[in-house]
Amino acid sequence: MKQVVQNYKSGELALLDVPVPGCKPGGVLVRSAYSLISTGTELMKVSEAGMSMVGKARSRPDQVAKVMQSVAVNGVPATYRKVMGKLDSYTPLGYSLCGVVEQVGAGIDDVKVGDLVACAGNEHALHAELNWVPKNLYTPVPDGLAPRHAAFGTVGSIALQGVRQGEPQLGEVALVIGLGLIGQLVVQLLTASGVRVVGADPDPARCELAARLGAAACGDPASAAVETAVAELTDGHGVDQVYLAAGGGSNQPVELAARLCRDRGRVVDIGKCRLDLPWNAYYEKELDVRFSRSYGPGRYDPEYELEGRDYPIGYVRWTERRNLACFLDLVARGRVDVEPLISHVADFDDAVETYRRLKDGDLKAVAVLFRYPGQADDKAEAAAPVVAVPAVAVSTESVKRGPARAADTPVRLAFVGAGNYATSMLLPHLVQRDGVELSTVVTTTALSAANAQRKFGFAGATTDLDAVLGDKSVDAVFVVTRHSSHAELTRKALLAGKAVFVEKPLALTEDELASVVAAVEESGNDRLQVGFNRRFAPLLREARERFGARTGPAHLRYLVNAGRLQHGSWYLQQGTEGSRFAGEGGHFIDTASWLLGADPVSVYATATPGNEDLQAVLRYPDGSTATISYVTTGAPGFPKETLDLVADGKVLRLDDFVRASVYGRKKWVSSRLPKARDKGQNAELAAFVKAVRTGGPMPVPLESLVATTAATLAVQAGLAGGAPVTLASAR
Repeated sequence: MKQVVQNYKSGELALLDVPVPGCKPGGVLVRSAYSLISTGTELMKVSEAGMSMVGKARSRPDQVAKVMQSVAVNGVPATYRKVMGKLDSYTPLGYSLCGVVEQVGAGIDDVKVGDLVACAGNEHALHAELNWVPKNLYTPVPDGLAPRHAAFGTVGSIALQGVRQGEPQLGEVALVIGLGLIGQLVVQLLTASGVRVVGADPDPARCELAARLGAAACGDPASAAVETAVAELTDGHGVDQVYLAAGGGSNQPVELAARLCRDRGRVVDIGKCRLDLPWNAYYEKELDVRFSRSYGPGRYDPEYELEGRDYPIGYVRWTERRNLACFLDLVARGRVDVEPLISHVADFDDAVETYRRLKDGDLKAVAVLFRYPGQADDKAEAAAPVVAVPAVAVSTESVKRGPARAADTPVRLAFVGAGNYATSMLLPHLVQRDGVELSTVVTTTALSAANAQRKFGFAGATTDLDAVLGDKSVDAVFVVTRHSSHAELTRKALLAGKAVFVEKPLALTEDELASVVAAVEESGNDRLQVGFNRRFAPLLREARERFGARTGPAHLRYLVNAGRLQHGSWYLQQGTEGSRFAGEGGHFIDTASWLLGADPVSVYATATPGNEDLQAVLRYPDGSTATISYVTTGAPGFPKETLDLVADGKVLRLDDFVRASVYGRKKWVSSRLPKARDKGQNAELAAFVKAVRTGGPMPVPLESLVATTAATLAVQAGLAGGAPVTLASAR
């Protein structure tokens, strides 16, 4: 079998052929599916191995002390031979993996061959195709938890044990210094415990990732942002606990901890940073400094780890094995999300090159996984995953068309939600439109409904959705709420017989999308429009007309310079509201599909670490492709949306809905618009109101809305699986 090894003397890394370990009593033989690279601990070892002998001595003064003691006892020659022999040997790497039980040793009755287990230990959960793992260092993986996520078990246990040492209480405020892999997990664990978290890290990308995963505020520890956030969240008292999850030789973390911790607060060391405690600062506040020993009680105890002697639960509630099981349960139940932490998945055969890229800085990563060959899970992943595009099985005879209205009969509209987008981009257009009556606004709070009623002239305001859906005088319902509620509100309104305008996204999951389609089939009501407004933009429509028909395949490139979100934005609440692309990406997929005249049949997506910047490549039935680059790290002064369509010797160019051009046998360039950008909201609303008034078809076919939503979901599935996603039943 193959195993990753390193020579500490020369620094050489190799993927070595070694014998398969035997399956001893008291443990199991596990075939690896995924193993996790600890980008902190392991890269520290790799870096140290590349140092000179003097550099190694400086980085490990504890080992130098042992050498000097050996010299005193055994003499220089014997000590030299011993040290050189140890340095000039292959040592293993790795300590966190998930795999399948291949053989069960004597005395083991809690797992069987074929079971999926998560494994721990720097001598037993190695980057190797097969490992023998003793009983207290593995735990079964909960049903439904992906192997790539279960591979985080050991690192998650380290973070979990650190949080336990801090003894967090509901309502407390914590500071996490260092937002690498451990720090990101600590942030999520504290948030799940009801603690408000401030993160500190010099890397803005890691700060933004922590904010998306639940931190109340994040910033560079050298700036005033962290101190300001702590002061605001604690009324100036300081945080209740500080978690040191940083590495390196700087003493800044412990100094920052003393400055921002409250009187008699707790400081927990999880990482391996410099600990020259400023005595006066720690003494005056009587700070409680605690250390977290790796995965938990049992670590470094050979009777526990090797002989399988458990500690009684009445005396030791959380052992390292119970911590491992607890963390996996939290991930399985969605309380901790490790997927955004996965920066890269490498084939195990590329292990040496992956370490080289990490060491040289070519690969910027929070977490990196090795994927092993020959596993059932790996084969399943190699096949293209599928996102279902629900077929809309509603015959034209069964569709309940709205009755045509006389020209003098107003279309009565109700709004569910009156947030920023509704009040800035939709209602200003509708309030000026003849033949439209704003009937009722529904919000969850009475005051927001009253504000919308006063500002836009709604006839009524309420918090009772059912009353509005049951009002036969209401012709159409606008759903303009947070993303997580769109599908359910749309389903209810369709079943109530209303025409529905729902802002994107229509759905956040395949099940939600299927429920909307099921409501259409059950009610016969297909009166649905999703707020994909770009296809209605006058400038883009004119450019498309001038581009003309095409005969061959086309390629479309769409760059979206989305920019960073402000801390505290609800768009960062991915656990409940979906990813940022899930919320906004449908705009760009719909625009591409409209320009190409078809729905996509497959999607391939890739992203930078933390899924900050992603790229989705969509393939269409005639061989056309669309590449959508959705980036958050661009310059804020650059236009948000630029688009190029190339086919048949022609090029269409759109510059942020301000200027458009078409290059072909003749060149056409639009004049620069004298007013603000028109992204099509007004024309879209006019088309929707007309369809409701006349009883005619909706502006965009329902099949297209469903296909665009499914393609948006496929981008998320592609990022998770690392493979192209087929859109089943796409037209």
